[in-house]
Amino acid sequence: MKLDRLVGILSILLQKEQVTAPQLAEKFEVSVRTILRDLDTLSRAGIPIVTRQGSGGGISILEGYKFDRTLLTNREMQEILAGLRSLDSVNGTNRTQCLMEKLSAGSSEWMEGDATLLIDLSSWDKKGLTDKVERIRAAIETGHELSFRYYGPKGESERLIEPYYLIFRWSSWYVWGWCCQRQDWRLFKLDRMDALSETGRPFEKGSAPYPDLRNERIFPGGIPVRVRFEPECKWRLVEEFGPNCFVKEPDGKLLFEWDYTDADNLMSWLLTFGSGAELLEPVSLRERVKQELEKTLRRYE
Repeated sequence: MKLDRLVGILSILLQKEQVTAPQLAEKFEVSVRTILRDLDTLSRAGIPIVTRQGSGGGISILEGYKFDRTLLTNREMQEILAGLRSLDSVNGTNRTQCLMEKLSAGSSEWMEGDATLLIDLSSWDKKGLTDKVERIRAAIETGHELSFRYYGPKGESERLIEPYYLIFRWSSWYVWGWCCQRQDWRLFKLDRMDALSETGRPFEKGSAPYPDLRNERIFPGGIPVRVRFEPECKWRLVEEFGPNCFVKEPDGKLLFEWDYTDADNLMSWLLTFGSGAELLEPVSLRERVKQELEKTLRRYE
């Protein structure tokens, strides 16, 4: 939508000292001519767009400019500010306040007191996550390789990647990039990274495919699961899978049916319920669960 693009262009101009029309065209996947029309629209709306020609030239907003709040409705601005606050929650910065001062033109109408949508994207390890996000963002912007130790279900490995996107999905942060070890595009979870560092080696940035993050693509299922849960486990089932993932049986127990992707993850998840869960199917995993519980019991004998 044109309005979304105008807000996006304005946000970039408020944060960067100068950009070029080709850079904006590439960012928003439109023609340079379309960007020039958008800039004309912003100018006619009263935003002082400054254009400098020649080598080192570009597009910027007049220094010291305060945004006229009549361009957007209060609800639209609240949604923008909610997004900015959410980034502050993980960046460990106070950039929102600086942008709000530019956007609000001295009005308190959009300040904290009117906020009804609050988003916190940080994790339990807030400082560790903030450091990783900032380091990855810097590497993406400068086009430098990243190295780190990665902890996965199959063990630890040292990785070297060319980073392209930071992604928040499934309540966690990920980086998408070209893995030099696997010679393929990979998605890495930030919480599983350690010893993250920028190598200082530049890489030639090309066009990166956007990751296919559909649930059915990442979690294809394949293991039909039937589990009988005690009633006190209902809150977890609702929280993790929704209120329609089980059927209440006459005795009050909950019959859960789902397609799971990985047998090891399934076992780990079931064991967190202790005696509150009984695996019915697949039958082949019942024996594995039993053996794991017996092994755990022996530790306490």
